[in-house]
Amino acid sequence: MARSRTDKLDIAVLLPCYNEAATIGPVVRGFRATLPDAAIHVYDNNSTDGTALQAMLAGAHVVRERRQGKGHVVRRMFADIDADIYIIADGDGTYTPGDAEELVRTLLTERADMVVGTRRGVHADAGRQGHALGNRLFNLLYRTIFGPDFTDIFSGYRAFSRRFVKSFPAVSGGFEIETEMSVHASRLKLPVSELELDYGRRPEGSHSKLSTFRDGGKILWMFAMLMKETRPFAFFSTISATFMLASLGFMAPVLAEYFQTGLVSRMPTWVLSMALMMISFMLFTAGVILDSVARARAEQLRIHYMSLETPSATKAPLGEAAPASRTRPGKADAA
Repeated sequence: MARSRTDKLDIAVLLPCYNEAATIGPVVRGFRATLPDAAIHVYDNNSTDGTALQAMLAGAHVVRERRQGKGHVVRRMFADIDADIYIIADGDGTYTPGDAEELVRTLLTERADMVVGTRRGVHADAGRQGHALGNRLFNLLYRTIFGPDFTDIFSGYRAFSRRFVKSFPAVSGGFEIETEMSVHASRLKLPVSELELDYGRRPEGSHSKLSTFRDGGKILWMFAMLMKETRPFAFFSTISATFMLASLGFMAPVLAEYFQTGLVSRMPTWVLSMALMMISFMLFTAGVILDSVARARAEQLRIHYMSLETPSATKAPLGEAAPASRTRPGKADAA
């Protein structure tokens, strides 16, 4: 990528880390070589193996985030750092720093707000077979619920515009943060792009922090919560239909008996079926009302997003050196 395209832009590389001392040094140096004018920020999430020291020795700006979880770290990063373009990656060495240049180029040429580096071969090398199966199932579930915008919602290698970062209301606490990013883009119909990249193996001595069942459960719960918040009509209609089917199941034999004999001998069953039907109607009504609320919230987010500057509007004048990415005063404390 020609330097004239990026030397006027403020680029920040964000690396959330937890016990990545074995890999964070080479990762920081790799990004420094690929994007020499970018500011590299490492947010250490209570590591106990010297991750912060290795990152500082490699030349990164290091900040400590005490609340455990990747979501907390990303939320802090997005709040603290001002830039035109943000690149986020993991500190475990599975993503190639040299691909950052292509992510930035794609973000600029396609005028996208988020570019996702989809992981080539992730299903064959996801740590364990449970992870590979979970990747497939959750990506299929995402496309079913939220739309076909993404094929790898769990990729941790992404480039963002300032408009995306500053309009993203992150609420996740853990690894569900990537799912929330994807839903935010789908919800506001933001311009996004995907770029297939190589996905490496962790070097010896570096271990995955993911738990197949615990983190899978958290992600499934996040899917449900995001569907409730962004697609309440579909969410509550599904539950409403479940209660209605249960009501009809209890109601059918009582009605059959009534039409045959003119009597209702199982009154408790009839009362239960009516109660389930009323709950079904209430849930459907709640879905209709909350759908209007969700649309209004999406419109407000969209208006806020549109009020933010684009990279082309914030770049430095031609020939002027790019400023270092800005950290808001009082927000970040060096480790």
